[in-house]
Amino acid sequence: MNRLAGATSPYLRQHAENPVHWREWDAEALAEAAARDVPILLSIGYASCHWCHVMAHESFEDAATAEQMNAEFVCVKVDREERPDLDAVYMNATVAMTGQGGWPMTCFLTPDGAPFYCGTYYPKQPRGGMPSFTQLLSAITDTWHKRRDDVNSAAQQVTDALRAQATGLPDAEFAIAPALLDQAVAAIAADEDREHGGFGGAPKFPPSALLEGLLRHWERTGDKTVYDLVERTAEAMARGGIYDQLRGGFARYAVDTGWLVPHFEKMLYDNALLLRAYGHLARRAPATPLESLPHRVARETVEFLLGDLSTADGGFASGLDADTHLEPGGPGVEGATYVWTPAELVGELGPLEGMWAADAFGVSTAGNFEQGTSVLTRRSDPVDIEQSARFDRLRAQLFEVRAQRPQPARDDKVVTAWNGMAITALAETGAALEEPSWIAAAVRCARFLLEVHLVDGRLRRASLDGAAGTPPGVLEDYAWLTTGLLALYQATGEPDWLAAAQLLLDTAIDRFADPDQPGSWFDTADDAETLVARPRDPVDGATPSGASTLAEALLTASAVADIDRASRYRELADLTLGRGAILLARAPRTAGHWLAVAEASVRGPIQVAIAATEKSSAATELLAAARDAAPGGSIVLAAPPDAAPLLADRPLVDGAPAAYVCRGSVCDLPVTDPAALTTALQR
Repeated sequence: MNRLAGATSPYLRQHAENPVHWREWDAEALAEAAARDVPILLSIGYASCHWCHVMAHESFEDAATAEQMNAEFVCVKVDREERPDLDAVYMNATVAMTGQGGWPMTCFLTPDGAPFYCGTYYPKQPRGGMPSFTQLLSAITDTWHKRRDDVNSAAQQVTDALRAQATGLPDAEFAIAPALLDQAVAAIAADEDREHGGFGGAPKFPPSALLEGLLRHWERTGDKTVYDLVERTAEAMARGGIYDQLRGGFARYAVDTGWLVPHFEKMLYDNALLLRAYGHLARRAPATPLESLPHRVARETVEFLLGDLSTADGGFASGLDADTHLEPGGPGVEGATYVWTPAELVGELGPLEGMWAADAFGVSTAGNFEQGTSVLTRRSDPVDIEQSARFDRLRAQLFEVRAQRPQPARDDKVVTAWNGMAITALAETGAALEEPSWIAAAVRCARFLLEVHLVDGRLRRASLDGAAGTPPGVLEDYAWLTTGLLALYQATGEPDWLAAAQLLLDTAIDRFADPDQPGSWFDTADDAETLVARPRDPVDGATPSGASTLAEALLTASAVADIDRASRYRELADLTLGRGAILLARAPRTAGHWLAVAEASVRGPIQVAIAATEKSSAATELLAAARDAAPGGSIVLAAPPDAAPLLADRPLVDGAPAAYVCRGSVCDLPVTDPAALTTALQR
């Protein structure tokens, strides 16, 4: 029988009506495979994955295929977002066997979980040299029964390779120093696509964490070529189809080099990370008569997060599907919600406004997508207030029309790490751009996570409808929530956020550290389920690695924590960065978040402690100056003297609020004038 109806993952629930006898990953599944002497068929995907839906429709909904699967395998379905540990282990196996990976992931395992054959999508019928899914099933079953020694040998070889990969980064081969960061940035810049912005070819992914790291590098060095690189990439993405020109928010990636046609799924983690980068860029963008592009994109991305991904409990849902189901039960159509023709624009807006909108949004009769439709782009901005008002009015009208179309499904699962990213971005950007409602949204989210996801002092990975799931939190969950709480502490000055952050950070240190390699971290806790290999991947990918994010949490905490903890945090931050240095030296494009944390580290990090007994206008002006001028990765906190560790022995000056600027353990004289504070921070 199918056992997915009670799952806390919307992705698994999508498969609850399949005739396949799906079950979740657990010890009982492995035991059943051993008792029946059959392999495990492990299928890993996620709710917004287009080809996951295709394979489900072609094969998992087919009665004959399901009958073969049920008879010959124990069938296990896993949501990669809920179980990143399983996804990491078996993705490494898939890449090792095939040279590439992706989702849906299809793996065949021995009853003890060892993979012996892995792949991704398999079609209903053979095509392009690829066997059909049922042909593959038959071949696996035949091999299992007739060549068991070959199966066991392959499983052992793959398992040995997986364990060898999990040895961690070497220590102290390179030192985190300005010269290393300069070299890393030069290598990154050499890989830029100067024509289209960004890096690499199609498909092209937003380099979210890398943009933040490059901005921090420019702030340290003043190298205008680096700022220009960031600006080119940020503008190209914001003007292309990868950005939702009507609602705000970014799609997962572009299928072309020019950011034109997106893969339409919209994920929380992409938008949270990009909000952080665009919010930072908005602080640095030159003043313009109208709203600057990065400020607009930051604002619209927040509108998307709050409008489309917020849940009733205050958290944020995981994402929106790539596909739209135009008919209930019918196949999904990618992009159907989002694309337009000139005739549709004219029909909704009238001839004059419709053609003006077609020109403004790049909609042509030839189209830039499928069947003569166009993904909206925005190649220029309005030149005056009147044109801006016209654009905004038409944009709002078109969004209302689009809202009446069938919509992509939403994955309502609330993932701890991704919500930690959202808290970080909302708190930082809300403080920097003086948007208190954004900080308030971060507060609501943090309270929800601490109330629901923190169970008996340990984090759970995800929740659904306000109920925590059973999978435990992994390293990135602890690291990102800690980082978010520390950002909230700075944005609000409320000490409870620091206390909660320190408890989470201490738990992460106790549970995820490699005792044999100081500064090296496993992605799963020491008491987590034992898999064929304990995952540990320090490379930044679509999201920053757990290790690089923990380095940020440790570095920030070392500046604001109580004295008993601070030195321990700083030592571990330095050890962790020391191991990440090899990535900056040898593969810097895979180390964007490492770069961001390292840039903060070599500057101290910069700390701005504002001593103020009340929220006077003088204190408010000092805080605003600090938030505007402090480089990314700086710590900015306003509180009464001695009310927080960072404000210890830092009094008012002649009864007036005072700002203390320190770089690491070296401090300037206090200043009481906002202009003097800005000058000190721009040195």
